[in-house]
Amino acid sequence: MRGNDKMAALLPTVARLAALQQDCASVLPALFDACSVLSFESGQLVLAAPNAAFAAKLKQQLPKLQEALLKGGWQVSAIRIKVQVRKIAEKTRPQKQLVLPSAAKSALASLKESLEETPQNQELKAALEAMLKRHVSGYR
Repeated sequence: MRGNDKMAALLPTVARLAALQQDCASVLPALFDACSVLSFESGQLVLAAPNAAFAAKLKQQLPKLQEALLKGGWQVSAIRIKVQVRKIAEKTRPQKQLVLPSAAKSALASLKESLEETPQNQELKAALEAMLKRHVSGYR
């Protein structure tokens, strides 16, 4: 980033906002896990909250936060909160692995063996073969 003139100009601002974020998190650790500092200009601090309920909780703590930031050397004259809904990463569910009973496995094997060797049955036989390989260890 330092090599690009435009990006290098942003580094002090980014460092300042990161330090402010860290100071806010040290004052209100439980709330700042989900909140973030959006901007800090002319003494106006703008915070982001993930939803209205969080914003209401944060609003109750603003006097405490402002006082602590002033003691820490930040010239905060006002604090605003913006609700910014973030897309929540969807938790991946583990895929269910179907376990076939041995009777079903043997029925599939006998079905595969009983099918005639015709072009119409080739795809069905291949699908049965693949299914049996997945569910029967040591199947051919």
